[in-house]
Amino acid sequence: MPSEPAAALPRRPPPEADDGPGYRLDLQVGFLLRKAHQRHTAIFAQTIPLGLTPTQFSALVKLAEAGPCSQNFLGRLIAVDVATIKGVVDRLKARGLVTATTDPEDRRRTLLSLAPEAEAMVSALHTAGREITEKTLAPLSPAERRQLCALLEKLSE
Repeated sequence: MPSEPAAALPRRPPPEADDGPGYRLDLQVGFLLRKAHQRHTAIFAQTIPLGLTPTQFSALVKLAEAGPCSQNFLGRLIAVDVATIKGVVDRLKARGLVTATTDPEDRRRTLLSLAPEAEAMVSALHTAGREITEKTLAPLSPAERRQLCALLEKLSE
């Protein structure tokens, strides 16, 4: 099925136009967030080294920031559930980017740490992260960027 040219797509009305009895999908927060997320994900995929997923990237960067910690705690730090962090950590360990050792203070607990290869990548990950943020927010003014981030933080509380 051929797609319609972009010029044929209707222009989006201002948000205040959504006060009528109809339902406009393109004015809904979930739809707009999904579109913004798709754009960000595409930028991420073009920029990040080693083909890491956004969640793997988050786990590595947070582990570098927090230092050795349990899998459960790392999951909480990056806001993912227990099942998701397990899969993320398993894949990072398989790639040799994360190591697991027994906690010397509590032998029942395992601590995760960055492997030497990942430690060497931290600076590049930070640089890539800044580039991704810059490209994602490029259409916005500095004030709009601050406002968007503040509003997203508020929605995430």
